[in-house]
Amino acid sequence: MRARHGLQGLLRGLRRIEPAPGEMRPPVADSELLLRVLCHEFRTPISTLTSLTRALADEQRELSGADRRAISELARDQAVHLQSLLCDATAGTGALALAPQPERAVPLAGILREAAALVPAGRRRARATRRAGACPVPAGRTRRVLVNLVENALRHGPPDGQVGLYATVRGPGVSVLVTDEGRVDDALLSALRRPAPVVGMSGLGLWIVRQLLVPDGGALRVHRLRPRGVALEVLLPTAHRLG
Repeated sequence: MRARHGLQGLLRGLRRIEPAPGEMRPPVADSELLLRVLCHEFRTPISTLTSLTRALADEQRELSGADRRAISELARDQAVHLQSLLCDATAGTGALALAPQPERAVPLAGILREAAALVPAGRRRARATRRAGACPVPAGRTRRVLVNLVENALRHGPPDGQVGLYATVRGPGVSVLVTDEGRVDDALLSALRRPAPVVGMSGLGLWIVRQLLVPDGGALRVHRLRPRGVALEVLLPTAHRLG
């Protein structure tokens, strides 16, 4: 993905609504919450695999060779993640979904391509500066974060609205924006403020994203776009700075 002139303008035009990093904390050790996290983490790869296989089977949807490769890579990674969850669940490992694990570092560009492939081409906007695309990031956690945010944008934005992924280097790390044409509402702000999700699945995905960012010292912020839209920004130190 190549940066276009509009990327810097978009970044300058962000209106930050709520900082979330000060309220992020390690996962809550609660069996009922862990069960909900596990159910959500099963739902995400199953939903992703359903979308990916539907895209591959859709004869009306034109896919480039790069799109097909990205879809295949993401499908493989989601299948591996699902198998890992299943193995941990049958082994009775309670904190499987959020426990930090050592991870290999990969260039951000590949993960951005995989996450962008979830969005139909006509609704997709994906741009990254060359420096940002080359930044090393933890592979598994970053992929889970971006897939969660893209699925959230597809679920809560307008059915035919644009979904964007934008990446640039900011300070000592990298900034990734996931945008949609929805709006900042009380439910979104509450999901970003609360230290633990409410009962049920509402807001759980964003809470999981926040927890996944904790081990790497990352942050999740929300911005209002003008004239309309929402941007969720992931701020992540590059992997060479991670312990």
